[in-house]
Amino acid sequence: MQPAVRLVILGKQGAGKGTQCVRLATHYRVPHISTGDMFRAAQRSGSDLADRLAKFMREGELIPDALVIDVVSDRLRRPDAAAGFILDGFPRTAAQAEGMSELLAPDDLDLCLDLEVDTAVVLARLSKRRVCERCNATYSLEGPPVVDWTCDACGGRVVQRDDDTEAAIWRRLELYERETAPLVAWYLERDKLVVVDGDGSPDTVTKRLVRAIDARLGNRF
Repeated sequence: MQPAVRLVILGKQGAGKGTQCVRLATHYRVPHISTGDMFRAAQRSGSDLADRLAKFMREGELIPDALVIDVVSDRLRRPDAAAGFILDGFPRTAAQAEGMSELLAPDDLDLCLDLEVDTAVVLARLSKRRVCERCNATYSLEGPPVVDWTCDACGGRVVQRDDDTEAAIWRRLELYERETAPLVAWYLERDKLVVVDGDGSPDTVTKRLVRAIDARLGNRF
């Protein structure tokens, strides 16, 4: 049985974090915790939180640190995350990383993996991406559902997300470079960061990630 791990996956939007997090969560038998999925679910709920989130997501803006930490803290307190997790989309700033360290104390994050993909590649991926409104299954203009943009998995409607328009994509990428780049330095200073090439087939990238994780945490496997 694989020991539990506490991992964070970084990378530009469209770098393939979601796909790789699902694969890593299965491999290491820990939950995949996607802040994007949590925020979109909250947005559909009609709650007070939905109203707070809607403006930021619609305009492609980064959600304030305090709001993000509140949502993630709630999720990490659930029993399935007690032994470990794969975090996708959090932290995005050094302040969020500090907040997570406080949440995890006296334990700590095991490793942060930065999935590196060229900006031109992720821009092309995101502009073509389509997502099921019901189950979040991902498709593209080049790989649509079998029947009339109806999800193959659950029958939900497959659409372009509000934050996948070209203007919102550019805004998110600019924000990522400006706001998230210092996070890389933050993890480097603590010897917690490993950069992994995210270009290639999903299987190839998964193998690179697992090798990088096992090489750093090998004494636990």
